[in-house]
Amino acid sequence: MTERIIMGIDPGTNIMGYGILKVGARSCQVLALGVIDLRRYTDHYLKLGHIFERVCGIIESYLPDELAIEAPFFGKNVQSMLKLGRAQGVAMAAAISRQVPITEYAPMKIKMAITGVGTASKEQVADMLRRMLHLDKEEMGKFLDATDALAAAYCHYLQMSVPHSETKYRSWKDYVNRNKDKVSE
Repeated sequence: MTERIIMGIDPGTNIMGYGILKVGARSCQVLALGVIDLRRYTDHYLKLGHIFERVCGIIESYLPDELAIEAPFFGKNVQSMLKLGRAQGVAMAAAISRQVPITEYAPMKIKMAITGVGTASKEQVADMLRRMLHLDKEEMGKFLDATDALAAAYCHYLQMSVPHSETKYRSWKDYVNRNKDKVSE
């Protein structure tokens, strides 16, 4: 794998997280980690415009090769889902306008890739990322939206690194049971 820049986004209507990774065959370095704070905007359409401008600005600053974005979590509040979907769509439109390919990941898939547990908390994801990427606690920031975005980018890096197989496994235990000749005890 050649060196690439992956941008991760955790969509939000009040706080939108972003993370930028520089990855190579055997290395992964955090270039940026932050949030787009939308809380001062009361008009939803102004928020969407700001999301578009900031995401375009981040793309122009770091020139990512790919965007990994977290898919909206389906909750019970339809209005919240609609607003979140719009925020995600605007962030995706910004990437499309700059010809950045997009891959979408379900929250559970991202958590599973980072922690091994699809129901892990945001704090568990952040702590695991901190350890895997050798970051100081101060570098993590105060918003878990930023680390969720970084998790999306890191999940994408892991997906790119793994050769794809037609065989689907339910767990590591399932993999080991089906591949005893490849696994040492």
